Amino acid sequence: MSRDVISDEAWAVIGPLFPNVKSTGQPPVDRRTVVEATARRFRTGAPWRDVPERFGNWNTIYKNFNRWSEQGVWARVLERTQSLAQQSGDLDWVASIDSTIVRVHQHGATLPRTTGGDIELQEVRRRAT
Repeated sequence: MSRDVISDEAWAVIGPLFPNVKSTGQPPVDRRTVVEATARRFRTGAPWRDVPERFGNWNTIYKNFNRWSEQGVWARVLERTQSLAQQSGDLDWVASIDSTIVRVHQHGATLPRTTGGDIELQEVRRRAT
């Protein structure tokens, strides 16, 4: 299976969460194709304009993504998939974060830092020994 393809099993879970197709206007794009294109775009980190043509017009994909985002569709998809993973025991909520991952925000980098007084920590250790 290609990494760009959402399995039938996964689509059966998330497909119904997307809005119904309108009966008027232009012919609708395939919802599944838009979701696959969106997943590929975020997986690769590519700009929207670089989404492969086999998924359709990049602007149509972006507009659908943006509309669904504003409507809370993506939040519902996340909630549903997390809920199912939690029920099946496949979800581990443990997170490990250390200083190699966490960085200070650019505005916090130049703020003064209090060290607990005029005596530096190294000086306190030397005096204690």
